[in-house]
Formats: sequence, structure tokens, C-alpha cells
Amino acid sequence: MNLLGIDTSCDDTCVAILEVQGSRLKVKSNIISSQIKIHKKYGGVFPTLAKREHKKNLPIVFKKAIKEAKIKENQIDLLSVTVGPGLEPCLWIGVNFTKDLAKKLNVPIVPVNHIEAHILINFVDENSKSQIPNLKIFPAICLVVSGGHTQLILMEKIGKYRLIGETRDDAAGECFDKVARLLGLGYPGGPAIEKFSKLQITNGKLQIGLPRPMIKQKNYDFSFAGLKTAVLYDFLKRPEKIRKSKEYKILVAKEVQQAVIDVLISKTLRAAKEFSAKSIILGGGVVANEELRKQFLQNCNLQFANCKLIFPPKELCTDNGLMVAAAGYFNKEKATNDFDKIVAEPNLRI
Repeated sequence: MNLLGIDTSCDDTCVAILEVQGSRLKVKSNIISSQIKIHKKYGGVFPTLAKREHKKNLPIVFKKAIKEAKIKENQIDLLSVTVGPGLEPCLWIGVNFTKDLAKKLNVPIVPVNHIEAHILINFVDENSKSQIPNLKIFPAICLVVSGGHTQLILMEKIGKYRLIGETRDDAAGECFDKVARLLGLGYPGGPAIEKFSKLQITNGKLQIGLPRPMIKQKNYDFSFAGLKTAVLYDFLKRPEKIRKSKEYKILVAKEVQQAVIDVLISKTLRAAKEFSAKSIILGGGVVANEELRKQFLQNCNLQFANCKLIFPPKELCTDNGLMVAAAGYFNKEKATNDFDKIVAEPNLRI
């Protein structure tokens, strides 16, 4: 069986084909068209421009995915598409394209939740066949952290989720974007912050201390708007010469990255303890951060010897069609030919 996954939830146009072979999943293709160069000058995604680019790029990306998979259109057995959450104008491009394709091929569609897809990509390895997960990893605590989302989810099994905490304002990735824009580090902010945080400081006289928002509160919610504001206040009180210095930018990048990591790890590990999790599952673009992955591993090894830490390869942390195809497979019982019921849901909850 060949499954096709489509994602146009934000600024990446994504199409992938996943082949099911018995109890194993095999990646046939995974094509992504990025819009970073277009949105770079805005320091964030401009929805109407993203919609225009999706409309232009999706047919091209689809053809590339078919060619790389070495199949024909009529060999597609099931379609899956992200219906939410995401930017509504962008979501509709993927939804409408998938509907037209489904009518042409006479195959059903699985509507996919973008957050769930970030979790389920952990059960597909892009470079090899991957065994479908067993019950030994459940219950799991899932942390999905990206430019638009920061959520903690209790996963009792595939398809059964409970949202236990989320950001009350800015997501972690959004905080990185805004800090990077303030410092002039470039876009997207996450990779820019990570790049500068790896550089060495030669002037030890500069100091900065940033808050770890909500880290001591007993709930599992997050708030990163205050962290961004703390950076702004520090920035404004510095002399212009300091603001523009590479040393200052490195210092802020290191501290803001560590502040985010401290909060994410603290809340996630505390949730894992409370709910007796057998595994911790990470997903979303921020999970590509090397320091975050390293410190999660260190803390899990120290505090949870019997708790398995699961996260995707770095290239599968950001939006991709493969995660949508995987979610389509695990939710194939939701496949429908009633296409009128498939609509974009920008505020869809897990």
C-alpha cells in the first residue's frame, strides 16, 4: 500500500510517499520546498505570501515525490493531508489539492492533526524500514515544541491523547525568532540562536541573567513572552556599542537558549514522573536543537534509567510530508470519501 502525505500548514510545501510492507513502513520519497528566502525579510511567515507560494509549488513538489518514489499516480492507495492546526490560508491549499487528487484517483483521505503528526514521525525512520511501535513505550509524555506550538501531551496509546500543558503566549520557537530579529541574527531564529550559542566569548566582563518563566509553577503550562521581553529590556539599557558587538549577541544567544531548555526539560521530566511515563517523545522544529537533545539525554539518563527518550532525526523535526503520511497510516480507520467534511481547522486541538 502506498500512502501520500501532504503538509502546507505554514511555510514549507511538503509531499511524501510511504509504503506499507506488512508490519513495516518504508519511505519512498520525502520532498520539501522551503520558503525561508521569501519570508526572511519579514522576520517571520507572511501568510498571504506563503499561500501564494504553496499554490505555485505544490503541483511541482507532488510530481517530484511521485518521480522519486518510482510509482505512478494510480498506484497511490490512500491520501493524508494536514487540516490543522496552522495558518488557515496555507492549510486550504493542501486540503483543496488533496481533495482534487482524491476525486481524480477515487481514493479516500485521512485528515491529519499536525501536532499528532509531529509525534508519530518518531515511528518512521527516513533511512530504513521501521518497526511499528509496541505498547512497551506507553504511557508516554510527548513534548511538541516549534515556532507555533509548545505543548505537553500525555499519550496512552496511538490515537489517545490528553493535553496537560501548553504555552499561554509565545511558543519557544516564536521566542527564538523574536530574539534573533532583535539582535539581527537572521531568520529563522532557532538555527540562528543555536549557531551563535556555539561561539566562544572572549570578553568575560559582559553578564546577563534571564528568567526561566513558570519553571517553579506546579502546572505544565509555558510562557515565553516574558523571556523575550527580558531580552528587550536588557538590550535597551546597553550602550549602542555593546548592543552591536558580537560578544553581546553570543552571550544573549547562549542564555536565551539555556533558559528555554531549562524550562522545557524541567516541566517534561516532572510530567514524566507524575504520570509514570515509560517514554518521553519529542517532536517539532525546536527539537532539532543539538543542545536541547544533548541535555534531554543527560537528564533522562540521570533521572529516568527506565524511561526511554525518543526523538526524530534532525531533518524530520521540522514540517515534512512524511510525518503526515505516518499519521495517515496510524489513523487509516478515519479515511473518508466524504470530502465535504474535510476542512481547514487552523485552531485544531489534539
